[in-house]
Amino acid sequence: MDKAVLRISRFADLDAATVYRLMRLRIEVFVVEQRCPYAELDGRDVEPGTRHLWTTDGDRVTAYLRILVEPDGSYRIGRVCVPEAYRGAGFARRLVVEALTRTAADDPTADVVLDAQSHLAGWYERLTFCADGKEFVEDDIPHVPMRLSRPCRSVV
Repeated sequence: MDKAVLRISRFADLDAATVYRLMRLRIEVFVVEQRCPYAELDGRDVEPGTRHLWTTDGDRVTAYLRILVEPDGSYRIGRVCVPEAYRGAGFARRLVVEALTRTAADDPTADVVLDAQSHLAGWYERLTFCADGKEFVEDDIPHVPMRLSRPCRSVV
């Protein structure tokens, strides 16, 4: 993980090759690996407030997530994914911590929400998220809505 480079960008500032690599990873993980045949490109990637965070090792994307601004002013972390070969190395944690740092800098009072796959709820709890509703099933995968209410303690 030491040589992985952290990157952040709004959609308008991404070049075509980077968009391709990021979308390919999302499709590989969510549509192919998790067998969720849904429209991965949902229109939210291009919203002006959306930020894309990812790490790279050379040309290889090692992790990805996006931050959305919700209508109520909260931030939504989504599309968190890591290629199988890079899992367990701390890439996703690094991105989530960076997302929390960036959103706190933008608005230190705004909550951050996400829908965690249920088997990952404990992982997000270690990053100070709390369950915020009942489990639900999306694309045959159980999920738990989670929220980090601010102000909160820092995540290290």
